[in-house]
Amino acid sequence: MQREQIRAKLAAAAPAIAPSILLCDYTQLAQEISSLEQAGARLLHLDVMDGHFVPNFTFGMTIVEAARRSTDLPLDVHLMMDNPGRYLRQFREAGADVITVHEEVCHDQSELADLVAEIRDLGALSGVAINPPTPLESIDKVVTDCDLILCMSVMPGFGGQEFNPVALEKLAALRDRDDVTAFLEVDGGVNHDTIADCTQAGANMLVVGSAISSGADYNERFAELERLIK
Repeated sequence: MQREQIRAKLAAAAPAIAPSILLCDYTQLAQEISSLEQAGARLLHLDVMDGHFVPNFTFGMTIVEAARRSTDLPLDVHLMMDNPGRYLRQFREAGADVITVHEEVCHDQSELADLVAEIRDLGALSGVAINPPTPLESIDKVVTDCDLILCMSVMPGFGGQEFNPVALEKLAALRDRDDVTAFLEVDGGVNHDTIADCTQAGANMLVVGSAISSGADYNERFAELERLIK
């Protein structure tokens, strides 16, 4: 898919739950993705961790390629990694439709702007993620060029953290800005207790992990979360 098609699909889906495949059974990845589609997923979130920017290591291009072969849904690829510019083309060629990089890996906003521009030139939607301690001012120069802004509600790479409401403050601030046309995404601790607050604050892309994948019945869990955001 090209940029216009990707954006149209996401706009039609919003507000949308973006199931993370992080906890899926990778030996049955195609079936897992099929089950998420049947439950109502209209995009998928793929967490790429490098073991350096974050302490955990997940997967790379091969899993993105496998997911691409298994579905026509937009693939929202979140690069939690140092030096993402080295791999943007490879992730796009693997099938990423949205590519999100972290502000924290850039030396300044000019470097971040270059990454955003390169992602767009590759035909993908460009995303920028900020961790809970990172102020919105750190992305001021790129917000008008971003297709997606991801407000982390936990520090990436660490499990078992509580949802940090600073993400709600950032989402609301972005929602109220006239110069922001990006999709607003939230990731980390999004579940039955927090998802309604996220949409009320302005999130229209909601990354959900264990709140869906920790149960056997994806349909029931997905339906309950959708009820809460609508």
